[in-house]
Amino acid sequence: MKTELLRLNDQSRRQFMLNTAKTALGVSVLPGLSARMAAAEGAAVRTGPGTPGFGKAKHVIYLWMNGGMTHLDTFDPKTGSTKGPSDPIKAKAEGIDFLGGYLPKLAENANKLSIIRSMSSKTGVHESGTYIMKTGYEPRTTIVHPCMGVWATHFLGKIKDVTLPDSVIVNSGSSYPGSGFFPPALSPIPISNPENGLQNIRPTTSDNLFSKRIDLMNEFDTSFRKKFQTDDVKAYTEFYDETLKLMKSEDLKAFDLSAESAETREKYGRNNFGQGCLLARRLVEAGVRFVEVQMGGWDMHNTIDNAMTNNGNILDTAFAALLLDLEAKGLLDSTLVVLGSEFGRTPDINENDGRDHYPLAYSTVLAGGGVKRGFAYGATDKDGRRPADKQTSPQDFLATVGHAMGLPTEEIVMSPSNRPFTVADKGVPVIDIFA
Repeated sequence: MKTELLRLNDQSRRQFMLNTAKTALGVSVLPGLSARMAAAEGAAVRTGPGTPGFGKAKHVIYLWMNGGMTHLDTFDPKTGSTKGPSDPIKAKAEGIDFLGGYLPKLAENANKLSIIRSMSSKTGVHESGTYIMKTGYEPRTTIVHPCMGVWATHFLGKIKDVTLPDSVIVNSGSSYPGSGFFPPALSPIPISNPENGLQNIRPTTSDNLFSKRIDLMNEFDTSFRKKFQTDDVKAYTEFYDETLKLMKSEDLKAFDLSAESAETREKYGRNNFGQGCLLARRLVEAGVRFVEVQMGGWDMHNTIDNAMTNNGNILDTAFAALLLDLEAKGLLDSTLVVLGSEFGRTPDINENDGRDHYPLAYSTVLAGGGVKRGFAYGATDKDGRRPADKQTSPQDFLATVGHAMGLPTEEIVMSPSNRPFTVADKGVPVIDIFA
């Protein structure tokens, strides 16, 4: 074995040792082993307990701008030849200069934001850009990767004494990476319309009849579970038991927006995104760890002024209300609110008065959860065409989110097909963004 080990390069040798341990010990995750090996061979350990921001975020709300949000008209406005239709607004934060003219409420609350202005990706295709910004991996035909909420459940387990799902997607589309190569029971719960909450979860019969049906089903299942004690059967049993608990739980009230005052609902905006942000706040209050709220309409190839007037108002109203509400309830410091999109849009306005797909430069936003307030990380050049410094990849961005949640971003996990994966691939957390 020693001779065989010496033939391998550093990366292969680490993987050989991990596979040997997996075979001998029956484990697929070796806590901290990959990081310790890397450190022993001269590589820096980039993250973990004791580093700034690690584990500060107990909850995450991911605001997803579907379609490719223009950075030049939102969080990285310019005043030169690539300036959009609106004039930038002075931001009320020492470390942030301006925001786009469509975001007056966020400019007023910029002292709560950290903006990464040096994002850059390799793809300008919606599907693959979305996949990378949700999983940290480029899409492959041979495997599906987990989204961030699922990674959190895998490493941290479900939050104790919380019967609600660990991850929820609000205004969910038809496709989503979901649990990836982890058990399907870890998949986020989709909510297609925040006004309707979680549908078809209550029994349609009397409690007495429902209990009798459950008892009968358990009689049939008991012998099967005893005979086939496989991981798949155990996963099904756990999922089944969790579902029954949820059906009987008083925590389901968190999905009911009618419990909020008319004033509060108006404050967020009476639209799917605004009400989705309000639902996200309620779910975080009830203990849900990861909530994604989706907003469409950002694929602005035509008449960007009209499109931004509409979308900018919806985003500005809901995002600002969410930040103010979380802070008023004492939840902002423990809740990381992030905003992302699959890519940015072209600095040059096209012949249809719109902007086209542009992955080379764009922006993301973080607030709460241990990040600095009123802070801009990185910058693009004077026209917003390229990162001028501190270029940040989608993997780095998601590794930063994982770091805030307390995930071991360097720890290797073996998939069922015996392939090694880490949170956000090879992403490096942006430690400078943490307070």
